[in-house]
Amino acid sequence: MDGDDWRVTISFSDRLEAGRAKVLFPRHRVSGEARRRLGGSIAVGSGDSQVFLYAGSEIAAREAERIAREVLAGQHFRAEFAIDRWHPVEQAWEDPDVPLPRTDAGRRAEHERLMAEETAESVAAGADQWQVRAELPSHREAVALAGKLRAEGQPVIRRWTFLVVPAGNEDEARQLAGQISREAPADATVRAGHAPVYVPFMGW
Repeated sequence: MDGDDWRVTISFSDRLEAGRAKVLFPRHRVSGEARRRLGGSIAVGSGDSQVFLYAGSEIAAREAERIAREVLAGQHFRAEFAIDRWHPVEQAWEDPDVPLPRTDAGRRAEHERLMAEETAESVAAGADQWQVRAELPSHREAVALAGKLRAEGQPVIRRWTFLVVPAGNEDEARQLAGQISREAPADATVRAGHAPVYVPFMGW
């Protein structure tokens, strides 16, 4: 299992309102303490009349929900919120109270994965000013590509179907984007660009 996937679902009255709300999040500044609770980056997706915030832990998801409520209240948006966790056995989003299967081997693998991801997020939050962002067609493909890139030594951050890989400079980012494009499914979206300075939300 490739880590935890958590999702905040924000439901609006219509698609236009959801689209207007989505662009607010990348502009919002957060405190250092809030950034710590967010645990790196939050990926932003959207549906017909919904905005989805994807996080790597329950703490990050609940912090993202708190920030989203604050941002939307400041702009007088009305919305409903829900938090779900991806259940790898059911292959579906479930209420966080639904227990996940745990074995000793699974717990050890998860611990090792968490340590690797924390290291990757520390690197990504450091001095690197460039990064490659990829959006995969499915969760399964994102997990597979993240695992492959990590095996190649890349410090990957994955949020649901979104991947971020830090790079030291523009040339390195573009070269890395080309490599990831070759390894990713044909319908994946891969971009090289500047890393956000203060925004915890990935802009797509």
